Amino acid sequence: MALNAYLNKKVTILTTDGRCMIGTLLSADGSMNIVLQNATERIVRPLDEGVASEEHPLGLYLIRGDTVAICGRLDEELDGTIDWSKVHGEVIGGTKHV
Repeated sequence: MALNAYLNKKVTILTTDGRCMIGTLLSADGSMNIVLQNATERIVRPLDEGVASEEHPLGLYLIRGDTVAICGRLDEELDGTIDWSKVHGEVIGGTKHV
């Protein structure tokens, strides 16, 4: 399995509907079903909305494999230096299955 090297390490998941979650990868199977420990969803909002970006704690979280677009390691040192409430950006659109 390609994600074995990420087990018990902090990862970022981008889903096919444009959501971004971070957490410690506890488990993954061949269908890319993923279990995150201490998961948090990051909601980055555009600057013109006038609303701060947010982080929502999710706890133990299961992500279905058919909704995983990207899974990658998180640089915890760099991530710790970022105030995510001040980060703004355009909304990531979802994917469309044809």
